[in-house]
Amino acid sequence: MQVVHTLAEYDAFRSSLSKGCVLVPTMGALHEGHASLVRQGAAYARKHSLDGCVVTLFVNPTQFGDPADFSRYPKTLDADCRLCEQAGAACLFAPGVEDVYPPGHTIPVPTLPLVATEPKLEDALRPGHFAGVCQVVSRLFDITRPKAAVFGEKDWQQLVVVRAMAQAQGRELEILPGPTVRDADGMAMSSRNRFLSSHDRAAGLSLSRALRAAQTKTTPDQAEAAMLAELSTQGLTPDYAIVRNASTLSPLRDAGQVGPWRAVLAARVGSVRLLDNAPWHPA
Repeated sequence: MQVVHTLAEYDAFRSSLSKGCVLVPTMGALHEGHASLVRQGAAYARKHSLDGCVVTLFVNPTQFGDPADFSRYPKTLDADCRLCEQAGAACLFAPGVEDVYPPGHTIPVPTLPLVATEPKLEDALRPGHFAGVCQVVSRLFDITRPKAAVFGEKDWQQLVVVRAMAQAQGRELEILPGPTVRDADGMAMSSRNRFLSSHDRAAGLSLSRALRAAQTKTTPDQAEAAMLAELSTQGLTPDYAIVRNASTLSPLRDAGQVGPWRAVLAARVGSVRLLDNAPWHPA
């Protein structure tokens, strides 16, 4: 596996590619969930006779609303390199800010798709977040020129936003969803889980239990009530715990809505904000 840090180094690597790559964009602090995305990307590359899987590692400042949150985002480059190599990556590209956002050059924010502005989920709670996500992902697509890219399902709204953006831009690449990887206790893996105390982790397990409770219900209202009830057992008041159209994240009560559906929720547990989601089907 090659490790490169500058645009010049990546351009030299890319010049050796004749068939294109699969991209896995990350912000580092990698764990088994990321490793599964890299393995998925490498397997897709082999199946489609591409040149391999490229992992980008860049903590993007434009998608953080809170500078303190950006500052404390964990940085574990040596461990990330080992994980990517073991998972089968061909290249780890860890650029600096000056490579992604060159001084004196304006990197435009793409036109945001409706799913980045209308659902009133992460878009409402984290103003500017999806503008930053779309800006950096579009930039990384331009730099790496992948044939496909893998995004984890755990950040469901991000996944559907990126897919809608790529389609609107007319990019000829496939956005591959990576299934959420969970610890043995059911918690969705996240780089932020390391900040949970043992008490907070126990409380955070109510998110996955809430999703399971939703699966037993026959209507969206019942599913949402079941999620709220489960979260309340741990004293958690979620930012949202709802069932939406999986592709548009529009409320199911909107006229003309059809499936498939997704149960999505977010809640702050101690100092850590946790996201989780799962498919929902009427029981």
